[in-house]
Amino acid sequence: MTNWLPNLETDIEPQQRRGPLYMRLANRIESDIAQGVLPPGTKLPPQRNLAFDIGVTIGTVGRAYNLIRERGLVTGEVGRGTYVTSHKDVPLVERSNQSTPFGGTRGAIIEPGNIRLDSTAAIDVGQSESIERLLQNIVRQYPREVTSYSRTLPQGWLEAGSKWLSTADWAPEPASIVPTLGAHSAILAIIAAVTAPGDKIAFEDLTYCSAARSVNLMGRRSIIMHTQAGYATPDDFERLCAQQHPKLVFLMPSLHNPTATTMPEDYRHAFADIARRYNVWIIEDDLYGSVMKRELTAIARLAPERTFYIGGLSKSVAAGVRGGWVACPPNLATRVYTAHKMLTGGMPFTMAELGAQLVNSGEADIIRNKVCEEIQAREAIARSIFAGLDFNSQPLATFLWVKLPDPWLSATFKNAALNEGVLIDDEDEFKPGRTEKTFHRVRLGITVPATREELTQGFSIVRRLMDTDNASYDSYS
Repeated sequence: MTNWLPNLETDIEPQQRRGPLYMRLANRIESDIAQGVLPPGTKLPPQRNLAFDIGVTIGTVGRAYNLIRERGLVTGEVGRGTYVTSHKDVPLVERSNQSTPFGGTRGAIIEPGNIRLDSTAAIDVGQSESIERLLQNIVRQYPREVTSYSRTLPQGWLEAGSKWLSTADWAPEPASIVPTLGAHSAILAIIAAVTAPGDKIAFEDLTYCSAARSVNLMGRRSIIMHTQAGYATPDDFERLCAQQHPKLVFLMPSLHNPTATTMPEDYRHAFADIARRYNVWIIEDDLYGSVMKRELTAIARLAPERTFYIGGLSKSVAAGVRGGWVACPPNLATRVYTAHKMLTGGMPFTMAELGAQLVNSGEADIIRNKVCEEIQAREAIARSIFAGLDFNSQPLATFLWVKLPDPWLSATFKNAALNEGVLIDDEDEFKPGRTEKTFHRVRLGITVPATREELTQGFSIVRRLMDTDNASYDSYS
C-alpha cells in the first residue's frame, strides 16, 4: 500500500482548490495518477485511514473515491480495497464520459441486474394495456396531429389538468393550467418565467435536488432552509426572507421527498402569509400528493395569487407517459407555457393527448387505485422487515426514510448495498448544497421491483447490512 498523503491546500493547482472537499480530493488523485505519482496497480489508502490523516470525514473520502471510480481511474473489490487502473485499458468511449458528475450521486445510466430501491416511479400494475388501447385510438382519431408539431392547447388537456390537480376543497380553473413534460420540466419553466439569473431560490435542506441543481445550471442561486421533523419551519423561512430575500421558494408539503413527512395545516397557512408579506413566489410540488388522500389544505388555495401548484402521473399512473400539469397564478399561464416550450421544444401531441385521455376517461383513477393498493401492501412488508429501526413512512408512501444504526454513514452504506446488488439513495442525493447537517439516513423506494418477492429480497439484504455489527469501511472502499 502506498504512503501517499495529499495536501489539499498546497499540492493542487489553484483552479482546483475551489469546490467541495471531496471534489478537490478526487481532482488531486486524478492529477497524481496522470503524473505517475500513483501508477497503475497502486492501492489507495483505506478511507478511514486517509480521512484521519488529512483531517476530513470518512464520507468526504468515500465520495471522492466514488467520483474517481466513476471517472474510470480506479477499481474496488470487497475486502481488497481500491486500486489505480491502467487508463489505456479503459475503452475510449468510456473515457469520453468520465467528466465530473453534476446530476447527483446516482449514475446517469443504471446497469441492469440490480434490485432497484432508488426510484419511486409508479408500480407496474398492468397499466400498459390501457395505454396501448388509448394510443391506438389517438393515432386513429388524430392521424395528422401525431405526425406534426403541437401548436394548440386543446381544452381537454386543460380540463384534465384541472381534474388531476383538484383536492377535496379546491380545484384550479382550466384557464390556469399548463400541460408539461412531467413535474421537473414544470419546475424549470416556472423558474425561467418568474426569476432572472442571480435571483435566490429557497430549498429545504433535504429536497428534490434535481430542481436545486437545475437552478444552479440556470444561473440562479439556491439557498437553504433548515428543517425540523422533516419539513421547513415558518420561522426559518421568515428569517431567510428577511436576510436573503429569495424570489421563490420550493416546497413539497404533502409526502415530502425524502423524509416521507407531511407539513401540518398551521405551517401551510404560515408559509402562505410569510410569502405574501415578503412577495415571494411559491412552487408547491404535489407530485407525491397524487397517491395521498390530500386531506390538508393546498398552499395554492391559501395563496393563489403567488403559488404554482404542480402534479403529474409519474408516481401514481405511469412515469413513462411524462404527463404533468401546473396550475398557475392569474395571468401567468401563458408566460409559463412559453417558457416551457422554449426550454423543452414544446409538448409532443401524442404524450399530451395520452395523459389527458387517461385522466378524462377515468382510466387514470382506476390505475391509481390499483397502484395505491399495491403500495399499501409493499409498505406493510417494509414495516415488517425494518421493525425496530427508526424510519419515516406512511401507508401510501412510495419510499422509506431510514436512519442507519452505528457505525454506518450514509454514503458508505450506499456503497455496501451496491456491492450486494441493491441500489439505494444516500442522503447526499437530496442535499441542495453544502451543509454541516448530517442525517445518517438513506431512502428506500418500494415501487420499482417487479414483484413483492423481489422487493422482500432487496429489503432483506439491506436489513442484514444494517444489522452487521462489524461494518468495515475498508471493505467498501
